[in-house]
Amino acid sequence: MTQTTQKKRMLDTKMVPAPSHGIIPERDLNSTPVLEARHLGIEFGGLKAVEDFNLIIGKTEIAGLIGPNGAGKTTVFNLLTKVYQPTMGTVLLNGKDTAGMNTVQANKLGIARTFQNIRLFDNMTVEDNVRIGLHNQVKYGMFTGIFRLPGYWKQEKRQHEQALELLSIFDMQDLAGAQAGSLPYGAQRRLEIVRALATNPSLLLLDEPAAGMNPHETEELMRNIIKIRDQFQIAIMLIEHDMNLVMGICEGICVLNYGRIIAKGTADEIQANPTVIEAYLGKKKEG
Repeated sequence: MTQTTQKKRMLDTKMVPAPSHGIIPERDLNSTPVLEARHLGIEFGGLKAVEDFNLIIGKTEIAGLIGPNGAGKTTVFNLLTKVYQPTMGTVLLNGKDTAGMNTVQANKLGIARTFQNIRLFDNMTVEDNVRIGLHNQVKYGMFTGIFRLPGYWKQEKRQHEQALELLSIFDMQDLAGAQAGSLPYGAQRRLEIVRALATNPSLLLLDEPAAGMNPHETEELMRNIIKIRDQFQIAIMLIEHDMNLVMGICEGICVLNYGRIIAKGTADEIQANPTVIEAYLGKKKEG
């Protein structure tokens, strides 16, 4: 963790207390938080995988969720996106309770994600992978689609344009006709982010987006995450083991260990927190 203190941060944000006992960027104070998790938890066969998880994310915040391997980070993402139904607690998305919702309903409400293991449709084109994400925005009916009426072709043209526009975020528009499975690993990672963006989220969850990337690709990813936040005015939360990335762009950071939050704060506060350092590096032996 100490090396990250030498890394120049790409963001310089003032974090301030929020009404619900958290911190958010000062610019988001007058907006409804995009996410509030209250006493969230889940048990598997009596084992508490996540317990008393409380978090608030501002409307345009870039947040980080970090912790050692097996800390429960991906389980939290699964709870927020309704892959798992929580055993306890509440998740509010844009102020609305997601209790009883499934993953599709949660996505329509505004939450999208990528996965630790890439999940693309390898045999489909890059453009078609993105267009799958645009399904929420299809506005023609079944009759129009079956008989290829003018409304169908108008929507098809619009979706083609939207897909290329989204791909241009990562300069991938020229790869629109390529087979997704043929892309290099880093490009597949970027395509998965684009597909998630296509669902028009207000909160984008990125599960280890820099995994397998070289330092140059990671630096470019950092710039693009900021670009996405600024262009779409959305919140982004990421799980990541690359501390240079986390400390370089995350405004609020939450540290998880054994399914419980052990620290929350800014990058500087997290790097100086002895409990966090112990969780990552182990407790020093006395004597």
